[in-house]
Amino acid sequence: MLTSERKALILETVRRDGRLVAKEFSRQLGLSEDTIRRDLREMAGEGLLQRVHGGALPASPATADYGVRQTIETDAKARLGAAAARLVRPGQVVFLDGGTTNVQLARQLPPDLEATVVTHSPSVAVELARHPRIEVELIGGRLFKHSVVAMGAACVETLGRIRADLFVMGATGVHAQAGASTGQAEEAALKRFIVRQSAETIVLATRDKLGAASPFGIVLLAEISSIIVERDLPDLLLAPLRKAGPEIVVA
Repeated sequence: MLTSERKALILETVRRDGRLVAKEFSRQLGLSEDTIRRDLREMAGEGLLQRVHGGALPASPATADYGVRQTIETDAKARLGAAAARLVRPGQVVFLDGGTTNVQLARQLPPDLEATVVTHSPSVAVELARHPRIEVELIGGRLFKHSVVAMGAACVETLGRIRADLFVMGATGVHAQAGASTGQAEEAALKRFIVRQSAETIVLATRDKLGAASPFGIVLLAEISSIIVERDLPDLLLAPLRKAGPEIVVA
């Protein structure tokens, strides 16, 4: 089997099964495990999959920069944002993460809602500036341009003084075994910190993020209360996520 044919089969297996176990796959092809692991390393370097211990998972395609993501899946993000907005209760303190889906959430919070929103996203804060009754706490720090959010020591110090009722967290990958993940180590650490500061965490996930993984883990799904997903998704995709712990809410 040619290398190109072998790699095509690896991709097909990962997409079909949601994972690949190197030892089992090498046995099926009658090749050494080292050969398959080398293929996985090369393909991970090309962004085609995400290597994990013993094999590989699908790579999340939701890793483009903020400007590109603003133009992708806009209708689906609006529906997810509307579903999440219905979960925010009067009087709550809510952490709103950065990301284009959370901007949609901010736009759809009811005009009569009285609550406090804490965010390190200038984009979310600008949307809420027009809301008549929501108090906005904008957290400063060093701007991470890829996601347009503040990060760094100053950001963490301020967030450490706040306890929230709800954290609406962004992630680029949501996988039953790998958990919620993202593409940058410091961003993953900040999200993990906010999870620990919050009574409840929910994730809004378009279809391209489900069953996929990014390089840096945030938390396992058992630490997430709910995942809000699009309608009409196959149960084959949702069942492993549901089994991992969180409630699946269909927008």
